[in-house]
Amino acid sequence: MTSLNATSALDCRYRPKWHYAAERNWLNDPNGLVYSNGVYHLFYQHNPFADVWGNMSWGHATSPDLLTWDEQPVAIPCDEQEAIFSGSAVVDFRNTSGFGVGGVPPLVAVYTSAYAPASPLAGRQAQSLAYSTDDGATWTKYAGNPVLDRASADFRDPKVFWYDGDAGSYWVMVAVEAENREVVLYKSADLKSWEYLSTFGPANATGGVWECPDLFELPVDGDAGNTRWVLVVNLNPGGIAGGSAGQYFLGTFDGVTFRSETTVTEGMQTDDSRMPDYGWLDWGRDYYAAVSFSNAPGGRRLMIGWMNNWQYAASTPSQGWRSAMSLVREVRLETRAGHPALVQAAVDPFEAAGTELFAAGPEQLADGVRWLPAEASGDVLRIDAVFRPGSAGKVGLVLRAGEADGVQERTVLAYSALSGELSLDRSGSGNAGFHADFPSVERVPVSLDASGLLRLRIFLDRCSVEVFAQDGLVTLTDLIFPTESSTAVGLLAEGDGAALVSLSVTAG
Repeated sequence: MTSLNATSALDCRYRPKWHYAAERNWLNDPNGLVYSNGVYHLFYQHNPFADVWGNMSWGHATSPDLLTWDEQPVAIPCDEQEAIFSGSAVVDFRNTSGFGVGGVPPLVAVYTSAYAPASPLAGRQAQSLAYSTDDGATWTKYAGNPVLDRASADFRDPKVFWYDGDAGSYWVMVAVEAENREVVLYKSADLKSWEYLSTFGPANATGGVWECPDLFELPVDGDAGNTRWVLVVNLNPGGIAGGSAGQYFLGTFDGVTFRSETTVTEGMQTDDSRMPDYGWLDWGRDYYAAVSFSNAPGGRRLMIGWMNNWQYAASTPSQGWRSAMSLVREVRLETRAGHPALVQAAVDPFEAAGTELFAAGPEQLADGVRWLPAEASGDVLRIDAVFRPGSAGKVGLVLRAGEADGVQERTVLAYSALSGELSLDRSGSGNAGFHADFPSVERVPVSLDASGLLRLRIFLDRCSVEVFAQDGLVTLTDLIFPTESSTAVGLLAEGDGAALVSLSVTAG
């Protein structure tokens, strides 16, 4: 364990309003997402001592509503024997683990022990337990750790859930052999002793190591009699936009084996030619390690991701703190184009706390940029727009526009009728020169609906853009670092023939 002093001066220019960031120091993958007794618990990879990666421990924050978060003390700290890598947490309602006291179900964290040189298991990654009998306030490591050791250097990121089906009732662990691009499944009656079930992969995107898997069942179109299982596999690098990303497979799970119905390429990926055909959680650069909450009320499947990319995560321009989480997203399966597809909707901070600043439409759009009035500007906004691209070459929005030291700043979200692609261009978004991989243009194929419409919901925070297109069928998430004064919003059209059906700008 390396002890470093936290930076005394915090640079908060880019600290988001609605995205969780630790008060100080480094943050990456979300861990241990669980709901218990009216509280959502967000644990995460955290360096308690510096704003760079290292000393991996589980940070902790709590929320009553998934919007406002209170930072708690470090939950599971690293020590001389092990770093505390990613994992999950469950409410052990049946006290199968025996950790519960006085009839109160314990919270049990299942995490990866990354064993340090001082450990007899140095160099290995194995799965371990910690438990809490005070609803997550304090945690105790299980004396019998590790509970699952494959003598591997890259066996990590366990996601655990309770399975109840034809094969029986038991805990299932979904973890990865990262370098092999394999998801490995185990079962247990008590969270302590584990039995191998099956292996999935390699398949689809394998351009980087596989990490942070998740497996859950969802109804299609809300029909409990028609379900699919969703297997999420994050990978780094090898993402659709470059660097880190998350992919997903749809299929079946019989309690033993996951069988994919959406595999495009089997085995190790030979080239990038089929990349757009894979299932991607997000087509931007900055949505990684996304996993879902255990025990979410109402049967909702709620996910959150790390809003960064390993290509440049250590270089992003904030001092004293680094990185934030995405907005929480509810994911569902809906039939689109005749097939089940994953759709996502953000838990919306503007729904209760927002104030509409500006509304417009319907109207034709002239060639060029029409700037919205000053009252429609801001650095924390939700923008809802519906366009009819028609015969125009491009149509969209200019975001966070302004001028800094004589240089124009703008982030451009545009739909090309010619290519059928939605693009997010942050190459001129502001401070983009801190790393060579940061200036970028992300692109995703988007089909207009049967009426020829493009529907967009955009969440702007002080250092991020999250785009939900076609009612959440496609998402694009990117970091941006504009000057604080760059807050203007404009409507964009290239050529004639486009129409704005409706526009609403909301502050919150």
